[in-house]
Amino acid sequence: MKYLIVGLGNIGDEYANTRHNIGFKVLDALAKASNLVFDNNTRYGATVAGRVKNAELLLLKPSTYMNASGDAVRYWMNKEKIPVENVLIVVDDLSLPLGSLRLKGNGGAGGHNGLKSIEAQIGTQNYARIRFGIGNDFPRGAQVEYVLGEWSADETKILEARIPIAVEMVKSFCLAGIQNTMNQFNNK
Repeated sequence: MKYLIVGLGNIGDEYANTRHNIGFKVLDALAKASNLVFDNNTRYGATVAGRVKNAELLLLKPSTYMNASGDAVRYWMNKEKIPVENVLIVVDDLSLPLGSLRLKGNGGAGGHNGLKSIEAQIGTQNYARIRFGIGNDFPRGAQVEYVLGEWSADETKILEARIPIAVEMVKSFCLAGIQNTMNQFNNK
């Protein structure tokens, strides 16, 4: 079985350590744990192929910027002939407390422009996503500044503990399926 694992984020050094780029951070950790190196010169993003036991994984960090993430997802789904049920998106989520991890099999975009783009491009809300909580500790009207803001030292400590769990969730999704993974990891 082949899976497309997409970490959402924005390219460029100015975004590297921002809350919006947690999807990139999770995929970087997954690649590093498997001694994989991203090819930054592929169409619509950086990619690397790898395996987890009998599952083939194509990791994708879109280069389209967040608001056009769907272009990259649709392109690689079509190119690699990966069905939507084998697509997993790793995305930041303001509505979850910092470090919370939730796997869902479908749902709305919740105001997230990356998810809106994916939904528009692939024509469905029925795709799996790991929602990585980034908290919402910002004043009214400062959402953009918050999601594009850098992690504090205290937040970074929480991330260092939670990113490996998100990596395990990705592996479990590919090996044990969405329901087993939700049962094992959600609400932990």
